[in-house]
Amino acid sequence: MEDLPLTTYENASPEVKKEYDYWIQRSGRITNMKRLMLQDPPTYRVFMAWYDLYERLVGLVSERAANLYCYAISTANHCLLCSTFFRRIFVEAGEDPEAFTLDETEQLLFDLGSAIASDPNGIPAAVSERLELRFSAQELVLIIGFGAQMVATNYFNMISRVAVDDVLEPYMTPEFLAQVAAER
Repeated sequence: MEDLPLTTYENASPEVKKEYDYWIQRSGRITNMKRLMLQDPPTYRVFMAWYDLYERLVGLVSERAANLYCYAISTANHCLLCSTFFRRIFVEAGEDPEAFTLDETEQLLFDLGSAIASDPNGIPAAVSERLELRFSAQELVLIIGFGAQMVATNYFNMISRVAVDDVLEPYMTPEFLAQVAAER
């Protein structure tokens, strides 16, 4: 699907304008993904539940670990938009996304994220065992649910071909683009 129209503030309903205002206040802009999803507010609301799960995951593991999990899922899914979004977070924090140093929990979530996106029916036994030793059943449901939500977000962006936001373009180095392309 190409050229699905993004909503514009000028032509938006009051409900959609409220969401625009919220994101402008929160982060200074509204992303292309959100502008596309706002074509259908119920779809938008379902996908925005990602933020609730994200905050809970951050509280469980750490913001860096949650972002690493998202990055692993997005790069293994070959979602250029989401992987670039998370790559930007690491670069702006002074990290090299090609040479992460991970603690035990971060490595576990990174391995799980890569496995979820590559073969959700084939999560390695070693990863499952490490997860079960580290997290409770409730925590695992959160981790898996959030991972599935990240996959859904990747798929939405890839299927609808949401354009990479202009603020992300500087983070799409030739090496990074080759890595994402090679994983397809």
